[in-house]
Amino acid sequence: MCRQSATVCLIKSPALNSVAGLSLVERFRLLPDPRLRRGGRHPFVAVLLVAASAVVAGARSYAAIGQWSANAPQHTLVRLGARVVGALGVRVAPSAATIRRIIGLVCPGGLADLTGADPAGSDSIAVDGKAARGSRHGTSPAAHLLAAMTGDGRTVTQLRVSDKTNEITCFVALLEPYDLTGVTVTADALHTQRGHVRFPVEEKKAHYVLVVKGNQPELHRRLRTLPWKEVTAHRYDRETGHGRKETRVTRALTVTDLGLDFPHAVQAARILRYRTDLKTGTVSRQTIYAITDLTSQQASPQRLGQLARSQWIIKNRLHFVRDTTFAEDASKIRTCHGPENMATPRNLAINTLRQHGHHNIAAGLRHASYEPFTRPLDLLSIA
Repeated sequence: MCRQSATVCLIKSPALNSVAGLSLVERFRLLPDPRLRRGGRHPFVAVLLVAASAVVAGARSYAAIGQWSANAPQHTLVRLGARVVGALGVRVAPSAATIRRIIGLVCPGGLADLTGADPAGSDSIAVDGKAARGSRHGTSPAAHLLAAMTGDGRTVTQLRVSDKTNEITCFVALLEPYDLTGVTVTADALHTQRGHVRFPVEEKKAHYVLVVKGNQPELHRRLRTLPWKEVTAHRYDRETGHGRKETRVTRALTVTDLGLDFPHAVQAARILRYRTDLKTGTVSRQTIYAITDLTSQQASPQRLGQLARSQWIIKNRLHFVRDTTFAEDASKIRTCHGPENMATPRNLAINTLRQHGHHNIAAGLRHASYEPFTRPLDLLSIA
């Protein structure tokens, strides 16, 4: 069983130690080739590089990757290390069928780990899941992918959640390989679990900020009854955008002596959100409670409000981008490791474009598509 895949992979994920500083080509070489020796004509790494480059150029499907590969000129195939045929050294591109087969078989845990960002030293890391809706087939549910992203918008890794379980069982496995010392882990209310709290604090020397909702009814009730009106530590934030005006009031309270009975809990926060629709004038109000092991010296109300909002980074800067820019929910890829292994090159493309200063991913893809056989390789540092 692959460390990160919920399906049988039969290939161990490569160790993540000593991979910092390696190029994409060198990282791909650490992955074992899932094919049998007999009949493997195209170099394994070359096929992966073709897929990664085509996605940066805007490819959204196996067919699009295959079309990009078929039209790649010789100088591009040389850089990708494509198969050599004949005495003249002509390079031959892998077909769409070859690309589909290899992407469907390659170790999903290793592929996600080796193409992701290192979270060590990051301020925060957000964990959240997303269903690839187009992968639903008959009675089989859609593939559900749990991902982690740093506070500055770099995807760390992802795993596919088993159809017979939910995100809760995969939280520890997702973050286990990484150095999270000093990093604050944020997640939605589903992950407000005692085990999920002990893991980052006791094993990873990290911190947590978790939202509390009705799935923890007793904890939620106690947070609601805290003396919030008497709290003097608070922060007001106002912003206007996306057709609405929002005001957030964050209050923080030390709870070490208030008997909350939750592991490592030091502070609680209450965030009141007032939203005004600028078109209709409709005003809505929402109250959110959060809990953390950070002390008042480590996290002020302003800081807690920022950390609570950082959970939305992964929704807005990863899941939303994959849906709208790469049309992930419309993709019908559903067999083998296809859904998760096609999501990974999309994550890589997003990371790469942001690394090169493209804040708008759609615009970055268009920029790469104007020279589709050189710019993607340059962005991925493929010599």
